[in-house]
Amino acid sequence: MLVVSQLKKSFDDLTVFDNFGLTVPRGGFTALVGPSGCGKSTFFDVLSGIVVKDEGTIMWLGEAYPHLGRHLAYMQQKDLLLPWLSLLDNALLPVMMSRKETRVREKAIFLFKRLGLLGFEQYPPGKVSGGMRQRCALVRTLMFEHELVLLDEPLSALDAITRRSLQQHLLLLQSEFGRTIVMITHDVEEALLLADEVLVLTSFPMVVRERFVLDMPRPRRSDNHELLRIKEYVLDVLQGDVRNGSSSISPAVVSPIGGT
Repeated sequence: MLVVSQLKKSFDDLTVFDNFGLTVPRGGFTALVGPSGCGKSTFFDVLSGIVVKDEGTIMWLGEAYPHLGRHLAYMQQKDLLLPWLSLLDNALLPVMMSRKETRVREKAIFLFKRLGLLGFEQYPPGKVSGGMRQRCALVRTLMFEHELVLLDEPLSALDAITRRSLQQHLLLLQSEFGRTIVMITHDVEEALLLADEVLVLTSFPMVVRERFVLDMPRPRRSDNHELLRIKEYVLDVLQGDVRNGSSSISPAVVSPIGGT
């Protein structure tokens, strides 16, 4: 379980978040949505140790750490593949110094097959599509073998069709590979389709304004009536158009829905 409590980070006189907290169960998938610039990426930077926290506690599997840089894999919006390496060698970067070279290469080949990249192992990043590069970045993320995974807008640079396809690959992180996932996305629909829990954040100082627990089977349909209602509500919240008592949505829990 990931537990963050009373977390604070300021830059000079700007407080990005103060007394911020969240809990993600082991094996869970939590999505964070909020206004641009509200502090979501700074939160990830604090978790990963890129930025030092001012105050607060970060706990993973019952142990407290100053940050989780050695305990997580971080997949960002840009694939960050090295153009002079093949796709396979890019995927192997996290374990390049491993003494078990044969085993790790076999694992990478298995993941290439699982994610539809088999046959492209020796292609350079510049010779494949953006979607294939992101799938390679996903393989690299899995090669870290860390249970906790941070996803920072990993699909935002892709076209809608490719994005929809890769959303199903992201679900494999949880369903097949047992990862605990925290994802940042500006796409409310994407959050509702993928996550077990969606946290709607305010602008800074960033706090959790709404929390939705999505107790629904997956894959989910984007035309599901209840998801559409939640999506419109969340967009209204993010646009500042919701007034107290104006919504018929209960943000606490969304019950299972079948047949749509």
